Amino acid sequence: MTTPAGQPHPRPDLSSAPAGPLGPAPAPDGTPAPDVLPERAPADGTPARDVLPEPAPADGTPARDALPERAPRAGRATARLLLTLLPLLAVGALCAALVWTLRAGGTGYAAGSTLLTWRYAACWGLFCGAVAALRAVPRRRAGAVVLVGGVLVALTGLVAPPRTSTDLYRYAWDGRVQAAGISPYDHAPADPALDGLRDGWLFPAPEHCGQRGLAKLPGGGCTRINRPRVHTIYPPTAELYFLAVHAVSPHGVRYKALQTGGAGLSVATTVLLLRVLRRRGDPRWAAYWAWCPAVPVEAVNNAHADVLAAALSVVALGLAVRRRGVGAGVLGAAIAAKLLPAVLLPGALSGVRRWRDAALTVGTAAGVTAALYVPYLAVSHSSVLGYLGGYAQEEGYDDAAAGHRYALLRLVLPDAWALPAVAVVTAAVAAHAVRRGDPARPWRGALTVTGTAFLLMTPGYAWYALLLVALVALDGRWEWLGVAVAGAAAYLLTAHFADTCAYAYGAAAVLAAAGAAGREASCRKGGFRRRDPARAAARRPGRGPLPGPRAAVPWRRSGCARRTARRAWKGPGPVRSAPARWCSRAGR
Repeated sequence: MTTPAGQPHPRPDLSSAPAGPLGPAPAPDGTPAPDVLPERAPADGTPARDVLPEPAPADGTPARDALPERAPRAGRATARLLLTLLPLLAVGALCAALVWTLRAGGTGYAAGSTLLTWRYAACWGLFCGAVAALRAVPRRRAGAVVLVGGVLVALTGLVAPPRTSTDLYRYAWDGRVQAAGISPYDHAPADPALDGLRDGWLFPAPEHCGQRGLAKLPGGGCTRINRPRVHTIYPPTAELYFLAVHAVSPHGVRYKALQTGGAGLSVATTVLLLRVLRRRGDPRWAAYWAWCPAVPVEAVNNAHADVLAAALSVVALGLAVRRRGVGAGVLGAAIAAKLLPAVLLPGALSGVRRWRDAALTVGTAAGVTAALYVPYLAVSHSSVLGYLGGYAQEEGYDDAAAGHRYALLRLVLPDAWALPAVAVVTAAVAAHAVRRGDPARPWRGALTVTGTAFLLMTPGYAWYALLLVALVALDGRWEWLGVAVAGAAAYLLTAHFADTCAYAYGAAAVLAAAGAAGREASCRKGGFRRRDPARAAARRPGRGPLPGPRAAVPWRRSGCARRTARRAWKGPGPVRSAPARWCSRAGR
């Protein structure tokens, strides 16, 4: 259809056009229907009529197309502040309960006190609530909240003398003996050769010998030091720590010096955990150590040397990721503080394939431990192992039928089979940790080996679990904290209920197994055999490359791990560094 030149093209008649699904259909030449053309805004700047928002009805109901207003900025800041303060309020309640516990029934020795035991159980309940409240705090603020709460919790251990243990007095005595230039391995506290070092604090007057927690001396009198007729059992790193505390302490501070040292070490351990977890975990996991009731009671109030071993173990495992030799040396120092950290060696060897690397780790740790013993070997006339052999026999570690050790195995095996079963199972778990462990997170295998050893040997002292609590804080598997609760129950309640040890550790084993099964089921449901919360964001599209280094794993990845890597990798370039531990065959 044509028109004369200079005349406008006639507009087609759309009145009879067929209706489309959203209104009148367009004309054959593509011109839109009249009622779907947007109305042009007037020249005076007033918005077009059809873009004005629909007015709200007279009854106050919001308009249909009105968008919801965002919360005011001040309101959002207040909500974030409340979420941050809620865990601190829970920690405040925990601190009040700890003070209430440590002052239960006075300030004297109270091991086995029913009142203290039930108050201590209430502290564990408040601890669980505080950790649950911490989950709502953003990661960038969690470190400060954990540290502030950890300082407050540690200070509660200073409110009373040692309540459930007398080991602190042996520490003070060993420091005093060394300051006098005498080897602590040569003489027992009851030896008359050391009469010149006695005072009224560690050796009370005879009229006070009827108090709880005092041990009788062979020639009359009493002392606060337990087992005064035997030589010390503590390794050289611990002995150097006792000497250092004695050297820097003012005269007359008595037990406060070692308690203050324990508080400082517990806070330092919290700082070390936060430093490690900031790169390889979740900083909120550090609360498992910093806020745990076992820390103010056992590490601060009773001032056990296990807190020194735990701090050195955290340093050793943190260094073992990039500097294996240096980490092994620090681990040797930890073993020389308390022999228990020797169970961390399989974790430190996680993912090692070359025998030279394994020899470097084991040899360095053993060499440092031996080197720390050399000065005491040079000046001592007695064995530097002290009462170690007698202690193992006293506690029943050499004979399963002699005490409450190996309580779980004795439920299903004859007593004579308990010790070989411990050796076989521990060796199998250690081999699995070395073979399938994650070299980027050696504390994962260390926690599995240590927790298994505790469940098999069922120790009766609550402070041994301080090392386990530190490993839980590194790895985030909170279900292993049940072992620490079981140790406390075995120590405080065995005098009242003979079978407490077996029942407590049995419940801890069930909790650990249930936690492991739940994590495995959650990982399978999410499409992963092994899930790391620190890398969970990498599973979702649009989040960028995986966090952390992109170095290739040092062994050949299995087919399952390669498929998992392809599903998880969202970054540019080929898949080279998806962690092999996400697959059960490549590492767990």
